Amino acid sequence: MKILHFSDTHLGYNDLDILDENNVNQREADFYDAFTQVVQQIEEIKPDYIIHTGDLFHRSSPSNRAITFALEQFSRINSFGIPFVIIAGNHSTPRTNLSSPILKIFESYENIYLSYSQEYKKIEFDNIVFHTLPHMNDDTRALEQIEKCESNIDKTKKNIMMLHCSVGAWYLMQEFGEWVYPTDKEYIFQSMDYVALGHWHGFGSVGKHENVYYSGSTERTSLNDKRNSKGFILANIDESLDIEYKEINIRPIILKQIDCENYVEEIKSLDVSDTKDAIVEVKLINLTALQSIDIQNKEIKELFEDAMSVSIKREFKKNTNDVSVDDIEALSLEDYFLEHIKEDVKDDKENDRLKLKVQELFSKYEEANNDTV
Repeated sequence: MKILHFSDTHLGYNDLDILDENNVNQREADFYDAFTQVVQQIEEIKPDYIIHTGDLFHRSSPSNRAITFALEQFSRINSFGIPFVIIAGNHSTPRTNLSSPILKIFESYENIYLSYSQEYKKIEFDNIVFHTLPHMNDDTRALEQIEKCESNIDKTKKNIMMLHCSVGAWYLMQEFGEWVYPTDKEYIFQSMDYVALGHWHGFGSVGKHENVYYSGSTERTSLNDKRNSKGFILANIDESLDIEYKEINIRPIILKQIDCENYVEEIKSLDVSDTKDAIVEVKLINLTALQSIDIQNKEIKELFEDAMSVSIKREFKKNTNDVSVDDIEALSLEDYFLEHIKEDVKDDKENDRLKLKVQELFSKYEEANNDTV
């Protein structure tokens, strides 16, 4: 028996203010592409069952484009004739009862089975039972639903538990309202053939449980997520459980480091051959305050002309002669740079040039900030 498990597709997510050739946010289009790749794999693999463990959409009230895309893809999945079980995650669950759950739009599909009402739902077939526990806003109610799940285990069939939550503090996403599965109820996992998890965006098994897995997300909802490996799980369930992780192709994040102690040489030897269409993060290390004034983000970004986007982080050189922490707190950032110029540059003409440049840069920064207020 093969079960294809994917999760956290976050349809409708967008970022970086970059448009593709169809005037769609490029990152939003990346999430649609990732979902389409999984659907293509479903068609090729032809698993016995498909499961999605939550956060189909990035918001509980997604855009028309995200909804239209999902309806088209679900129609395609439905045409395969494979049972598809999906639960709601925290991003797809309304925070009040005044809003209708977005997953209701798929109720008319013959082969799609939904669980979104913040309660346990048993979805049963000839040889298998799916014990679904979607995201729940209320911990007390969640505990009652877990107990219902425990009382419905069928030892004559395969039992699959589906959850969208954090199993332990390690898997917290630091999001408002996320549900943490109670530790004292983890023993229930032992009665299951497979426990399919959603919410955490990385692939892997959980703790000491050999049958409990997060499939991870199919794309990144934060550039702090540096994982270049995204995909889904193909769980083979027979006498034993065999887990196979299948990668899909996503836009890579490429990290580059430039040591500013040898800035000119580092720039000359910089390899940008692997950055085409990538999200590039550049870290400037061992910077001095004076160097930082003359090194413009624009000139760094121009080195990566084929990249989709480039972000730059600056890490200043630690120096015992630098201004102390107390002094930095007492000074504005602009004054901090001016103090460095005064101490390190003895040539009056160069001192004046750098002083004017600092004042010009911070003036532009303040203008930009005021425009966004």
